[in-house]
Amino acid sequence: MSMRIGGLASGMDIDQLVSDLMKAERMPLDKLTQKKTFLEWQRDDYREMNKLMFDFDSLIFDGVGKQGTFIQKTISSSNPDAVSVRNINSVSDFSGSVEVHQLAKSATMRNRIPVTLEPDKLLSEQGVTGTQTFIIRAIKPNGELQTQTTNAKGETIEEGFKLTFDPSKETLNSIISKINEKSGVNAFFDDATNQISFTAKNTGNVVSPTDLPEIELVDVAGTFLKETLNFHVNNKQAEANGVGTIGQNADLTYNGLRITRSTNNININGFELTLKKETAAGESVSFSSSPDVDKILETVVKFVDKYNEMIEKMNSKVDEKRYRDYQPLTSEQKEAMSEKEIELWEERAKSGTLRGDSVLQNGLNQMRRDLYTVVEGLTGVSQLAEIGIKTSSNYLEKGKLIIDEDKLRKAISDDPNGVYKLFNGATSNSEGIVDRLRETLKGTMESIEKKAGKSSSTNQSFTIGRNLENIDDRISDFERRLLDIEDRYWRQFTAMEKAIQQSNQQSMFLMNQFGGGM
Repeated sequence: MSMRIGGLASGMDIDQLVSDLMKAERMPLDKLTQKKTFLEWQRDDYREMNKLMFDFDSLIFDGVGKQGTFIQKTISSSNPDAVSVRNINSVSDFSGSVEVHQLAKSATMRNRIPVTLEPDKLLSEQGVTGTQTFIIRAIKPNGELQTQTTNAKGETIEEGFKLTFDPSKETLNSIISKINEKSGVNAFFDDATNQISFTAKNTGNVVSPTDLPEIELVDVAGTFLKETLNFHVNNKQAEANGVGTIGQNADLTYNGLRITRSTNNININGFELTLKKETAAGESVSFSSSPDVDKILETVVKFVDKYNEMIEKMNSKVDEKRYRDYQPLTSEQKEAMSEKEIELWEERAKSGTLRGDSVLQNGLNQMRRDLYTVVEGLTGVSQLAEIGIKTSSNYLEKGKLIIDEDKLRKAISDDPNGVYKLFNGATSNSEGIVDRLRETLKGTMESIEKKAGKSSSTNQSFTIGRNLENIDDRISDFERRLLDIEDRYWRQFTAMEKAIQQSNQQSMFLMNQFGGGM
């Protein structure tokens, strides 16, 4: 950089002159910076549109896209204290009656005599020596017993919970904790009586003629269960000696048919009966279901509201006016304005970033077709209008949906499964409104992502990002050029100052010469 002399000889404000000249030189750079800012605004607005569509897609998936939404039911029971009823996946309404003769119960057993162990003291310090191994077999959820079996290679497979432990590393409480965590029984130590109980985690008993126990204890190495803890080998033996009970199946009459189950939670045709207590002789509990119209209606209304909110914002962006006289402000322009002035200016400068965007417009048009094209293969309702959802007659609302709540409520009450099929198709191979909408949303979001990327994208992976990088390169090149130009101006003004100074010196010399000769 050359030495800069600032107006000492000429009396001119060289700093200001160079600054004013550079303002003119910087104008192309300011335009590049403004273009970059506008592209960043456009990128962010595209991403906002994608978030709107993503949120709507998620709401569809969790709402009208799930069969569970349309099988919600209101269920009544004449005696919910004895029998409660819950719908699981029944599409049709159901009703029936139940008499509870006997509840299912778990098998139990406790040790013959109290133990002499301290629960938190190492077992090796209380007389238990050598590696111990035991197996606990218990009734399975299906009512069968875990047993010892042989695989195809002739190898013995011990079904059940098998534990091998070193007494020098375990306490009674740590062993009980491991049993509770992984075995088919719940173990409990009562420090008041020093007794231990095992209760099968599953209810029911093993059906004759096998006559097997529901809980079986086997000492494989050592005698920890039999002698240290003083247990019988199974709950049937314990029951015979007054320290155990046999598992019990539920016994009930359902719609006139006497049945037994190993559990008190009984699934029948897509709904669940929970038996809570035995009913009096001859007493039956009646129950029935009907669609939970309010909950289903609420989900459909949320779908419509979210759709309307989305297309309103998308339409506003597509139709937003572009104020070309209001370009993004430069740093110098902002310094000369108040915060309110900047806010008002940028409100117009940011307007119209997506005006007339073809991707958004095509997506909006396709979604309208998705909503109103007939769903093929349905024997009942096949269009939204038939359940009380139609387009607003006000053309300014650009395709917003309006709901005739009475008509929609009646459609849900009469045939909730038909409404489900309208949204999701008659079969797994047919497309409903949900499938069509989600496909359109996916395609539109992918197209926008190619233009504007997402927050985790690199600039090189989308169009606007590549344009931004190109502008950054041009800005860097131009800034280097401006430094050279500014340096050239200063060299020129410095040369001028030197010339003026030299001229002044010559003038002074001549004046001195003329003055000296007089």
